[in-house]
Amino acid sequence: MTQSVGVIGLGAMGMGMARSLSAAGFSVAAYDLSAEAMACAAETGIVTHETPAAVVAASDAIVLSLPLASHVEATVEAGLAAGAFSEPKIIIDTSTSEAAVSRRLATRLADLGHGFLDAPVSGGPQGAASGALSVMLGGDEQWVARAQPVLDAIAAKVIHVGPSGAGNIAKLVNNMLVACHMLTTAEGLRLAEASGLPAEDAMRVINSATGRSALSEIHFPNWVLSGSFDSGFSAGLMRKDVRLALELAQESGCAMPVSELVASLWSEENSGVSDNQDFMLLGRVEAGTKEKTNG
Repeated sequence: MTQSVGVIGLGAMGMGMARSLSAAGFSVAAYDLSAEAMACAAETGIVTHETPAAVVAASDAIVLSLPLASHVEATVEAGLAAGAFSEPKIIIDTSTSEAAVSRRLATRLADLGHGFLDAPVSGGPQGAASGALSVMLGGDEQWVARAQPVLDAIAAKVIHVGPSGAGNIAKLVNNMLVACHMLTTAEGLRLAEASGLPAEDAMRVINSATGRSALSEIHFPNWVLSGSFDSGFSAGLMRKDVRLALELAQESGCAMPVSELVASLWSEENSGVSDNQDFMLLGRVEAGTKEKTNG
């Protein structure tokens, strides 16, 4: 039975998951490049280690929350090189990664008696902090079963969609739709405003009719129409997900003309929103606000 869980990557998502795991009674070990994040984790009783490999060695299951697939692969390879994979371990990769990388790592670790699950999440920092994320899971059934207690501690919904890589594919499809919905919802609200109907009133109708989405029900009321633009997810990370979705489409021979247009509109040049700014700024309802995004 999994008792000790490692978390590698203590950003907005990783920190929330580490705390949720600790609150669920797991012994939690953690690592992050940021000394500030490490200090913050230590203050809440989480044991910090000087290297990712040390976290792997100290844990039965290891949750990864990293920016890129290359970081995921490098972390696993470093652990293997350091001899950190002794007893059977499960890697639960919550990063928005790439299906090919997940499949390669799952095969490599399976040959050595370990499990690898691609388990990208949805729900943002709030969901991570409250243990209420949604997990899109890819991987072998035996490792899913062994990882279930850990998944239950961080998520309200766990959807096992198929073998290795399936979770990554589902996440990229989901985030591509989020990017599309962001622009179409903003465009619809701009039309309402330009025609004399306040965006807030149009939103009440949309959310009681067939035009609604998670963007209109949650994101726009909380972070766009409120003017806060502080969802905790950067435009740069969403652009990465859109790029990965389009790369997957190209590899699969799937035409995506609308998504290609969305990717163009999401670019820093066309949107005026830099990578380090919150992605909610892409949903600004006011026309001609390009110059306001740096304020």
